[in-house]
Amino acid sequence: MRTEIRFVAFGGQGIILAGVIFGEGAINDGKNAVQTQSYGPESRGGAARAEVIISGEKIDYPMVIEADFLIALSQPGYDKYIAEIKPGSTVIIDEDLVDAEKPPVECAFYKLPFARAADRLGNRIVMNTIMLGSVCSITGVIGKESLLKAVKSNVPEKFLELNIKAFNEGYKIGQQTVKQKNINKK
Repeated sequence: MRTEIRFVAFGGQGIILAGVIFGEGAINDGKNAVQTQSYGPESRGGAARAEVIISGEKIDYPMVIEADFLIALSQPGYDKYIAEIKPGSTVIIDEDLVDAEKPPVECAFYKLPFARAADRLGNRIVMNTIMLGSVCSITGVIGKESLLKAVKSNVPEKFLELNIKAFNEGYKIGQQTVKQKNINKK
């Protein structure tokens, strides 16, 4: 089964690295993965997009056709790509950086505090790793240990401890969010 994930943010928010880590995590899980990226000429503040295709089969086309998952850390990214999700998909946004209500198609919709959680840890730079932990726990596309292994192999040694803490914090936020959503359904 082919799974298409699109991550969007501003340049400087670490979304390209997050896409690389997510793709590597899928490979660690024994799946096939392709990661592509696009970003503006500005090093910070421009649009940035990372796409990851995951499959148990050979991947014949490396681009997202209709996203199964849209993860948005910027308003322009959300506004540009929300129309390209398919019914039944999952949309995850940072609740402080993206102003959005329920998307135009029937889907799972999560507003999470990635930026605030990073601020609580003392460094906004780990917002992308918090997001990865949450996406991992909410979607179940990649196993926790496989994705954490990819985080460890892609983060500089001096930031490793902080990123492991950030990933675990994000994973916990995702678990709590899913649990709360399930309680609210009853």
